[in-house]
Amino acid sequence: MTAPLLTIFDALVFVAVVVPFVLLIRRRSAIPRLPEAAGHPALPRVSVVVPARDEASAIGRAVASLLAQDYADFEVIVVDDRSSDTTGDVVRELTAKDPRVEELRVDALPAGWLGKNHALWRGADLATGEWLLFTDADVIFAPGALRRAVAYATAHELDHLTLAPRLVARGLALRAFVAFFGFAFIALWRAYLANDPTSKRGVGIGAFNLVRRAAYEKIGTMRALSLRPDDDIRLGRRLRAFGFRQRVLNGNELLSVEWYPSLRAAIAGLEKSIYSTMEYRVVDAALVVILLFATMVWPFLGIILLDGVDRVLLSVVVVCLMAGLVETYRQSMSPTLTPSALVIALLMPFAAACFAWAIARSVYLAETRGVRWRGTTYPLSLLRAQSGLEGTAANRSR
Repeated sequence: MTAPLLTIFDALVFVAVVVPFVLLIRRRSAIPRLPEAAGHPALPRVSVVVPARDEASAIGRAVASLLAQDYADFEVIVVDDRSSDTTGDVVRELTAKDPRVEELRVDALPAGWLGKNHALWRGADLATGEWLLFTDADVIFAPGALRRAVAYATAHELDHLTLAPRLVARGLALRAFVAFFGFAFIALWRAYLANDPTSKRGVGIGAFNLVRRAAYEKIGTMRALSLRPDDDIRLGRRLRAFGFRQRVLNGNELLSVEWYPSLRAAIAGLEKSIYSTMEYRVVDAALVVILLFATMVWPFLGIILLDGVDRVLLSVVVVCLMAGLVETYRQSMSPTLTPSALVIALLMPFAAACFAWAIARSVYLAETRGVRWRGTTYPLSLLRAQSGLEGTAANRSR
């Protein structure tokens, strides 16, 4: 690439990074914290649905944090999805101690379903609440979380409220990767647009999807998402596509989850689902990988290799990237910034490369072997078919 063309390329990278950064700074409060609830108003019955597969080490603590909530009328339905460990034993001990807990065991997965989606559907079908809360088996709830969330949702006449939890990550490499994921979710994908009534952006987060039952049934329940690996995001998108009122808030003071135990596990987890967010389109995946390397990796290399105007442009890009990542790190992982936050920001090109690798692996595995989810392999043609059907149904609803 000749010098003039390289400068033009670096100028395009400058625009591609600085514009989202400016939008992020302008919208830095667009995903506000969940406020305190005023008083103790009468609140509707809530059914908490917790799908669990081989979660014996986490399910007890998670359900205990739910049972400790200061909420008058709720039930917890734990769906044991074909667990081969002692998950069922742990849940049965909980049901024996507290009548608010109910266990539902799934021994066989019907055709046309992913395991988690089926578990959510079965749990919701058993539920008796006016509101449904879909959460994961490793999410820890702080006292008052459920009351504050439902009070906010009802006071603002919402149909769907999703909360971003505090992500707990052990080890510098994993923390850098998780911080980058939060940066991509907020700054690049612009999840905050879900709070803009003029936007069509829909958001859902698996740790906390609180849905009015009437809205859930209107969109066709989880049956309409039976083969979506990205079930949480897709639930939010579908609710928004059907015109329901939605908000995404920062819940890191009230929810926490250890997303993955290691960087290897995080990449493997994304390999199963990230291709589906691109509707299984190879071209889209390739463009995202190219964009990641052009805007997140090249600037850090370019300021070392180049000089003159190119170095100036890329230096501004690097400063914006690091500042944006530190800000999203503060929002999603640690309200108190520490010196390690700067180290994590410097590791952005490494984290971006890992993310690009996860996308490439996701595409390769899906295109060559299908998608393997909870012990079952699904042909890509089947997943693509439902993706098309879902999009058609959502468009018809508008």
